[in-house]
Amino acid sequence: MANLTGWHALVLLVIVVLLFGATKLPGLAKSVGQSMKIFKNEVKAEEKVAPPADAAPHNHAPQSHASQSHAPLEVRESTDSAHPSAKP
Repeated sequence: MANLTGWHALVLLVIVVLLFGATKLPGLAKSVGQSMKIFKNEVKAEEKVAPPADAAPHNHAPQSHASQSHAPLEVRESTDSAHPSAKP
């Protein structure tokens, strides 16, 4: 993008005029400008509402893995009555 010269801008301008027509360009530029203005106002309003991230202290205690103990699974011994097809 840094290698754009005046010729590149001129070619882009010609392409835009051919695509949209000379009569629609002022309206298009106006709508783009209004959209940018609305976007900037919304960003400023969002910055006023949300406090900066570094202003809020982080007092979260680290979670220990010991509190998440996993109980061993219960192992049942098989009996002959549980499996009637099994022969002793």
